[in-house]
Amino acid sequence: MAAELVRGQNHALSEHQVRITVSAGTPVLALASLGDEQGAVTGPDGIAHPGACALPGVEAPEGSASSHRFTVDLDAVAAEVHRVGVLLSLPPGGPARFGAVAASHIGVAGADGTELAEYTLTGLDAETAVVALELYRRQGAWKVRAVGQGYADGLAALFADHGLAAPAAAELAARVNASVAAPVAADPVPVAPDPVPVSGVPYPGTPGPAPAQTPPPADGTGAAATTGDATINYAHPRRRTTTQPPEPAPQAAPPQQPGEFPTPVAGDASGWSMDERLYNQVWGMFEDLARAVAAYRSAVDFADSRLDRELDEALSDPRHRIGGSGNAARDTARARRDELVAQAQAVLDRDLTQLVAESEVVEPALPAAYARWDNPVWHDRSAGLPEEPPLALRLGDLHLPERPALRIPMLVRVPLERGLWIDNGRTGSEAAMAMDADKLRRAAMDMAVAYAVRLLAVHPADRYSVHVIDAAGAGSASLTPLVRAGVLAGPPAAGAAGVTETLAKLTRRVDLVQMALRAGAPEDLPPDVDTAEQLLIVHDFPHGFDDRAVTQLRYLADEGAAVGVHLLMVADRDEASAYGPLLDPLWRSLMRLSPVADDHLADPWVHHQWTFEPNLPPQGSRVIEEVLERVAAARRRGR
Repeated sequence: MAAELVRGQNHALSEHQVRITVSAGTPVLALASLGDEQGAVTGPDGIAHPGACALPGVEAPEGSASSHRFTVDLDAVAAEVHRVGVLLSLPPGGPARFGAVAASHIGVAGADGTELAEYTLTGLDAETAVVALELYRRQGAWKVRAVGQGYADGLAALFADHGLAAPAAAELAARVNASVAAPVAADPVPVAPDPVPVSGVPYPGTPGPAPAQTPPPADGTGAAATTGDATINYAHPRRRTTTQPPEPAPQAAPPQQPGEFPTPVAGDASGWSMDERLYNQVWGMFEDLARAVAAYRSAVDFADSRLDRELDEALSDPRHRIGGSGNAARDTARARRDELVAQAQAVLDRDLTQLVAESEVVEPALPAAYARWDNPVWHDRSAGLPEEPPLALRLGDLHLPERPALRIPMLVRVPLERGLWIDNGRTGSEAAMAMDADKLRRAAMDMAVAYAVRLLAVHPADRYSVHVIDAAGAGSASLTPLVRAGVLAGPPAAGAAGVTETLAKLTRRVDLVQMALRAGAPEDLPPDVDTAEQLLIVHDFPHGFDDRAVTQLRYLADEGAAVGVHLLMVADRDEASAYGPLLDPLWRSLMRLSPVADDHLADPWVHHQWTFEPNLPPQGSRVIEEVLERVAAARRRGR
């Protein structure tokens, strides 16, 4: 499995003979640079370009095209070469900037085609030349780094930044552009009478499933299907390369009779993996339910306002004040209102019936990261930990009063972009006020432990570390499964000293990673820094916190998520009221959740108030203990 790099990230190369592929949404020039430890080239002869393709160990492709492939022999480059850069440039007569075309994708594979790393160039705008990635030598070993450094002034500015004098850089840039003929057009795509989607699911109005696609060629140069004499290139430039074709889409349901809904199919949304399709499908169900209920409520509001208007008119008409005509007018107005509401209810019932049917198909098909704790996927003892982190995580269920039994999974993307706050105070909602305080606190901590277990179970064994601050020890009963399984980064921190030590360790990690990223060397971290994602569970805040600890906690909430330190607070805001408005930014930065049903969350489309309910293991179930046993076993095998 190729490592998917983001800007600034590096990956060790296991082979010295590598093949680099470039897939772009428009014809581009692909060049290579041979630089010293600082990346500076010795002169124009240190750049391989279409006018001078071959350099020791590197041969750049000729001309401009939407796809390139060239090989690099790192054993053949000169001893003074420490960096081999992959450069892309828009040719004369092409698009004016990279921001106007689809993102380019760079793949690095071994000589046998084994994929080693890949990087998608995102975030470009006015740039016309870019250093896509570089292969660099560090302590005798070669690595690949995603660079993504663009230049709005083109190749001349790029060459000057690589150590060439301005006149020489401008001359070389002109020579490179002059050596390129008119841009080569992309592979022709014939216009078919009916659209044929790549996923195999027909577009609306297209009867039946799409034709079967030809499998990728054995050499991995592209996935293609033929139509007549032309070739249609189906290679996706971003998520997957041709040696890893997308997972097959689910079989589309057969066409229905006019007026009937299609049979729901799990995973029929867009996406390049089943997990991504299911994630998008759940969000589609979320939006469909929000808009269906919004339409119903709007129709009811209209019917009520019309009834009020007609009743006012009936009362203001003198003819209706004598005899029974007034009562008849009022009855007619109410009947019209009931008819409008009944029509709106019929439409809502129709839409809800379809959503319920879709939910019944989708829920059993969800992967562990999205699934409820009572889903059989959690009870598969033969299943190990995944090799890759998930796309999202389920926090609970959302529903509306129009159909409380229709539950939409609440999925959030991971890594978490903001911290979580489980409110164990009694003033948060009516349900919390009606619950015993001790039971509420226990439920909140059980909820936090369930989140931690889920995160550990859906990440690779070495990709997540969990720390706990429980200054008073009040959460020890809930923490027992984590402690007993030995999956915590250390014993739960107790007392003020434990709080200080844990926060100092994590703030140091945030500082070091931020400095390394700003310096462009994220791999140069001290050996004692844990590079895995970190989760800090804080129970009973602010017990055990002094002013310095509070400041460190705010710092982690603000800066930690961007560098892999995530916060999970279990606290009552009222208990921290002594700090006054000082902590308001902290609470606002966290996503508030409740251990009991609460309607404090809103959707992004029509802003309904949704009732959130946490998803916890069934009473008496040992699923938490069984999952932790698998996590602990996987960690022991990985040592």
